[in-house]
Amino acid sequence: MGAGRLVAVLVTALLAGCAPASAVAVGGSNAPQAARRAPEGSYTVGVRTLTLDPRSARPLPVTIWYPVDADRVAAGRFPVVVYSHGLRSRPELHAGLTTRWAAAGFVVAAPAYPHTRTDAAHFTRADVRNQPADGWRLIRYLSRLDRDPGDPLAGHLDLTSVAAAGHSAGGFTTSGMFTEGHPSRLRAGIVIAGGGLPGSFAGPSAPVLFVHGTADPVVPVTVGRAAYARTRGPAAFLSVVGQGHGEYLTPDRPGFAPVLATTTDFLRWTLYGDGAAGARLPLDARTPLTRYESRPAG
Repeated sequence: MGAGRLVAVLVTALLAGCAPASAVAVGGSNAPQAARRAPEGSYTVGVRTLTLDPRSARPLPVTIWYPVDADRVAAGRFPVVVYSHGLRSRPELHAGLTTRWAAAGFVVAAPAYPHTRTDAAHFTRADVRNQPADGWRLIRYLSRLDRDPGDPLAGHLDLTSVAAAGHSAGGFTTSGMFTEGHPSRLRAGIVIAGGGLPGSFAGPSAPVLFVHGTADPVVPVTVGRAAYARTRGPAAFLSVVGQGHGEYLTPDRPGFAPVLATTTDFLRWTLYGDGAAGARLPLDARTPLTRYESRPAG
């Protein structure tokens, strides 16, 4: 699919808005190398908000969820997930998923994009093309924050193990972070109900998990599958059968449990090097509502 066609598909598919309503194939020589033991059990979750560059042309409010123990940031360094919302959405609308990732041992940082969030003063769909740069701006900011001795998160952010994830327009944003020359510390991606931007999936290869409802009326599943076919590293595709644009991201809704289990184990595998989590991926999705497929690096 050419770059012009990809842009046309993106603009058309996003018109309705984006608020959420086998192991051998993912392993092998392309599997992440284990660096340390992944956390067992579940953490309490803390949350904070801040704004990057408040006086700039693109101020970026950010919500951060992080593991807590005894009313303070839990001991240790935690991999970071940058989570991107869809059109006319906000980070807190995705807390059902992001807080559970934080409880599993990740720091999740979710920007509220200046021109596509719910309360944007000048809402502009086309600004999605600028959001991958905002994601990288956030990663650079977190690197500085990790070195700030006065910040509670200092020394707790593992910026060598970063994933990008997002829903709908946020899924396109996620794909757009994997462009030629991107730093190798971006080690994984999760594209939910999204697709690729021009130039996506270039540079250092990294595992990418796609999650898509087979009856999505906003971003058709064929768009997600086209992006899946373009990835260069190991890739997996989780189909949520008969589901639409994102209802499976809401706790207690059909599909949420296998989507949560699969995405969490994917993050454990790619960011912690947890081989057992990688081996569980096909089992996580073995439900009547989900289908899982994967392939090695192309």
